[in-house]
Amino acid sequence: MTDRDRDCCATGMKNGHHDLAVVGAGSAGFSAAIAAAELGAQVALIGHGAIGGTCVNIGCVPSKTLIRAVETLHRAAGAARFAGMEGRAWIRDWRAVIAQKDALVAGLRQAKYADLLPAYSGVGYIEGPARLVQGGVAVNGRTIRANRIVVATGARPAIPDIPGIGDVPCLTSTTALDLEELPGSLLVIGGGYIGAEIAQMLARAGVQVTIVCRSRLLPAAEPDIGEALTGYFRDEGIRLESGVTYKDIARTARGVALRVVRDGREDRLEAEQVLVATGRRPNTEGLGLDDSGIRLDARGAIVVDDRMRTSKPGIYAAGDVTGRDQFVYMAAYGAKLAAENALNGDARRYDATAMPSVVFTDPQVASVGLTETAARAQGLRVRSSVLPLEYVPRALAARDTRGLIKLVAETETGRLVGAHILAPEGADSIQTAVLAIKYGLTVNDLAATIFPYLTTVEGLKLAAQSFDRDVARLSCCTG
Repeated sequence: MTDRDRDCCATGMKNGHHDLAVVGAGSAGFSAAIAAAELGAQVALIGHGAIGGTCVNIGCVPSKTLIRAVETLHRAAGAARFAGMEGRAWIRDWRAVIAQKDALVAGLRQAKYADLLPAYSGVGYIEGPARLVQGGVAVNGRTIRANRIVVATGARPAIPDIPGIGDVPCLTSTTALDLEELPGSLLVIGGGYIGAEIAQMLARAGVQVTIVCRSRLLPAAEPDIGEALTGYFRDEGIRLESGVTYKDIARTARGVALRVVRDGREDRLEAEQVLVATGRRPNTEGLGLDDSGIRLDARGAIVVDDRMRTSKPGIYAAGDVTGRDQFVYMAAYGAKLAAENALNGDARRYDATAMPSVVFTDPQVASVGLTETAARAQGLRVRSSVLPLEYVPRALAARDTRGLIKLVAETETGRLVGAHILAPEGADSIQTAVLAIKYGLTVNDLAATIFPYLTTVEGLKLAAQSFDRDVARLSCCTG
């Protein structure tokens, strides 16, 4: 990007004043700026650091391409599931894998972010650290005047409060994806989706991995799914130490040592390196939020209402900086709402009722709606069905029955309120359940719907049928 591209805020102004200033040039920031420009607004888009934000640079894109890369190793070894078949694959040059990942990131950053700017004449881009001030945003010693502001500055990896951690060189979800040389062993602190994805990816690349967590693997997921995935991880040689409290961590001659306590007993876990994957911290420092009267929660995230409004009139926030639903598509969705509300009178409400979530482990974890526990906590009377993948013909044909499908429905109406899939390529099936929840379908509606045979998504139909029928006694494709 040229200097002219970095400081083109002189365009897209009328009388030196913008209709909207967007602070942050990641997925949320671009979504807000584009939505506003399409409404005819004059927009100042203010970025600092790599344009494109977390997802394309250090999150979704690099992690998923590396996950797919090492998945080829696992699939080659899995050829022996089929009689007469044998396969083998290995890493010839990990640096080349990383270089290819970096090239993909650079290409998408250019094509999907930097190259988009000229297409929107109403958007002026300026690079530099921003601070909210009276009447607008201060950048590089001048004030960008704007009637409304959307803050979309994202988040970064959080470092847990473990004694000694400041003296230990820790990997994060960012730096782990840039390793050009793989360690022999790794401690992963945190059992959430980031820790789970990276742990399995590196284990399949040949690293001896131990996951350490306070509760359990994927604590936000249905317990049935977390328990099953734990077993699959252990089958692959991943060690899991759950239900611990952290005592301290220190360097050793061979790497690092983490002392933990479980059930009153102390244990010492050692590895060459440690990866911290215990959540993310909103990027709010230096923005002048306190001076602007913008309220933060206990985690340091900007508090917003269902219209994306902050506690300061005229200022909105969206994406990871709010600590809400930290998925790139939800950041983009919330930012679009924020921009439209800022310009058109706060008419739109944020609604995550039918929000899908995916964990790109293998098997994949895909969910939408409420878990059974969450539904009961909301006072709903629900019942559930759990269908092991051994009842799904697709899984039998693939000779890979790892996983299950769980549906949660209201007892009286049968309305689907939650769907949870653990399956290879399960992520591609969740959108059917998203639409079912969005449009108020019942499990009987799903059970009566025609699904294509020998697909994973057919498991949703079978799981719906299993509320009232024994699917083991049904023939193939029985309606």
